Amino acid sequence: MKSLFTTIASLLVCLSVFAQEPLSLARAIEIGLANNFQLEIAKRNLELAENNNTWSAAGRGPRVDASLNVQNGYLNSRAAGFLQEQSALSTGITPAIDGTWLIYDGNRAKISKQQLEELEGQGQLNVAAAIENTVQSVILAYYQSLIQEEQLRTLQEVLDLSRDRINYQEVRKEFGQAGSFDILQTTDAYLSDSTNILVQKNNVATTYRNLNLAMGEEDMLKVYTLTEDLNFQPSTFNLENLQTAMHANNKTLQNLMIARELANMNTKLQETAKRPTLSLGAGLSYAFSGSAGDGIINTGEIKTPIDLGGTTKNFNFYLGATAAYNLYDGGTRKRNIENANVEEMIAQMNIQDLKRNLNSQLQNALANYNNQVRLVQLTENLIENARNNLAISKERFEGGLISSFDYRAIQLAFVNASQAKLTALYNLKTTETELMRLTGQLVDSKG
Repeated sequence: MKSLFTTIASLLVCLSVFAQEPLSLARAIEIGLANNFQLEIAKRNLELAENNNTWSAAGRGPRVDASLNVQNGYLNSRAAGFLQEQSALSTGITPAIDGTWLIYDGNRAKISKQQLEELEGQGQLNVAAAIENTVQSVILAYYQSLIQEEQLRTLQEVLDLSRDRINYQEVRKEFGQAGSFDILQTTDAYLSDSTNILVQKNNVATTYRNLNLAMGEEDMLKVYTLTEDLNFQPSTFNLENLQTAMHANNKTLQNLMIARELANMNTKLQETAKRPTLSLGAGLSYAFSGSAGDGIINTGEIKTPIDLGGTTKNFNFYLGATAAYNLYDGGTRKRNIENANVEEMIAQMNIQDLKRNLNSQLQNALANYNNQVRLVQLTENLIENARNNLAISKERFEGGLISSFDYRAIQLAFVNASQAKLTALYNLKTTETELMRLTGQLVDSKG
């Protein structure tokens, strides 16, 4: 029997956690925010939106282009006539600067700039949503690890009681007051509790891996000493206040509102196509060309050589205005405006549908939260009774007043009461976190 105890104890020690670093919830959230790839992606997308939010990207402002045209040529010809032969090498260089400025475009640039500002705001919102998702994931993973650690301590307490039962039965057997059947019963209970401990240690290791994943840690095998406790005080929430906060701060709802604004701006943008445009254009160019060559003039009997080389210089400047208006496009503008109006109505309906769903989720979450508060209070009383019952039953068992079966049943009742309390505590924290997320207060309350 001693060898059995030694073997089981060795297994439990091998699965124990060593050199655990302390970890608070605030630190876990800080690590998670520093390592989250989705948050980094959202930040990079925000940088793109900020870079694009300029008047030039919206289409306002002059445009100046510079060009340089270089042309070279060679001519060699022989023909009957006055200029019988000619040979020339020519080159031409034409630098130019052209500028255009769209003075009036039906307010298209102004609306486009407003779109870019909304897109930047949407990028900021996506960063906030990524932070919110990370915080929620870390909170739930952290408290799940706490729950499993606490459950492990409860099972260890029951295992110690089972070990004491075996020692007690061994002493009774020496005095002839217990038989092999009693020893087998207590040993079976001890082996069952040892199995539960091994399974629970694996559960703890799994929750730590999940916590490391939520924090973005590379080493999934890192373990910690969690410094928070499970005895947090429940809050009192008012449904009306929660709804007001949700309509103002919920990230998903805010995202849809931005989508509605973008749809509205797209409608206005399509309407600008019905207006005329006016632009100014100006430019200057300088053309230089030169050639070097010779030829032969045929004047009857005499052939006279001549020089065909020379240079030409031209300077040109222009300033003009262009006004344009589309008279007919086959109904394209009208169709685009109608489509934009439909998209705007869809965006508004998405908001109304989401508000209805969010209100339902909020009411359910609040009802679950209040229910979990009551469950936690009940399970606290239940586990207190179970613990007292366990202490009394131990004395009664050792006094021979109750059977081994009754004592084991009371032990299991204590384990079940502990599990019920821990489950209620975790559900309470889960629903509280969900309430904070729905109302957009999760980052403020935790970060």
